[in-house]
Amino acid sequence: MTVAHTGSEARIVVIMPAFNEREAIENVIKEVHTALPAATCLVVDDGSLDDTAAIARRAGAAVIELPVNLGVGGAMRAGYRFALVNGYDVAVQIDADGQHDPSSVPAMVAQLVTADIVIGARFAGVGDYSVSGPRWWAMSFLSAVLSRAARRRLTDTTSGFKACGPRAIELLAREMPAEYLGDTIEALVIALKNGLIVDQYPVAMRPRAGGQPSHNPMKSAIYLVRGVFALAVAFIRPVGGARA
Repeated sequence: MTVAHTGSEARIVVIMPAFNEREAIENVIKEVHTALPAATCLVVDDGSLDDTAAIARRAGAAVIELPVNLGVGGAMRAGYRFALVNGYDVAVQIDADGQHDPSSVPAMVAQLVTADIVIGARFAGVGDYSVSGPRWWAMSFLSAVLSRAARRRLTDTTSGFKACGPRAIELLAREMPAEYLGDTIEALVIALKNGLIVDQYPVAMRPRAGGQPSHNPMKSAIYLVRGVFALAVAFIRPVGGARA
């Protein structure tokens, strides 16, 4: 079942996993409230060492504080569980560093009428974001494999910008992996193996508003190997099962 309604009736929670994002998170929360005034903004503070959680609360967000840093996958599992327990129809994953534009969210949510997961895709003809070298090779390979599995063209399967409907929320609240790339590659494989429909919507990326980027030259050099390994693990792992 996909989302039958995506207007004012749909209950939406915007989930932001955050680790040491004090510089950007207040403005991102304000942007979410502007783009989606009826939505709940949930910050999952992933063991931050700064005052990210306090700033998020002052900006009007609900906050879950994790005692240790679990990574994006662990933080998002907590967010999806929050969405499931509280009966939300839609859960949107958005970065806390300002790179994802919340104004794209309404169009992504509208597309959930025909899909269970809609990826905010960076390489789909909108914006000028680009990568090169090992990261690009990895992204291209992973997207090609997952496009075949999804039976539709997916250009950005490592995007952390996603909208999920009820079936995806229920599945990922139980099955969201915490391993490297688990929140992107493996989560999509789990969804596809459980019969969920994955689609994409073209979005533009923005520069980070603060904090430190997650990739440096050394990380980029090993991105290809780890990405392929994550994909292999995802396809080997047994199917958990989503309720119809």
